[in-house]
Amino acid sequence: MTSAVVFQIQSFCIYALMLFGITKRKQRKIHVPTMITVLTWDIILILQIELNRSAVEKAAKALINPWILNIHVSLALSCVIFYFLLIYTGRKLLQGDHSARARHRFFGWSAFILRTLTLITSFFAVAPK
Repeated sequence: MTSAVVFQIQSFCIYALMLFGITKRKQRKIHVPTMITVLTWDIILILQIELNRSAVEKAAKALINPWILNIHVSLALSCVIFYFLLIYTGRKLLQGDHSARARHRFFGWSAFILRTLTLITSFFAVAPK
């Protein structure tokens, strides 16, 4: 099994776990640990890809990369930025600051859409040329 297949399997599992976490958003005791696992695993996956494929070095060559790879990297980076915003607003919610709820919801759905697009583009970005 190639590393690309292992990464795709992990990516799909992360996405499935994210879907589960979203469906449990009203059950804090399930939602919070599930989403912490999702965010952590997704960031670890990015680190695995970097260590295995030198992804940052390839991404830095944006002018010569295939356009789908540039789109994929942009989506993935945007998703991680939203993850950090989710962590920030999620911690505020856990501390009782309910004024962060609307932002947390917006960041969550934005991250979910970006993660969906990242998963879709990953199939094209790693396709053999």
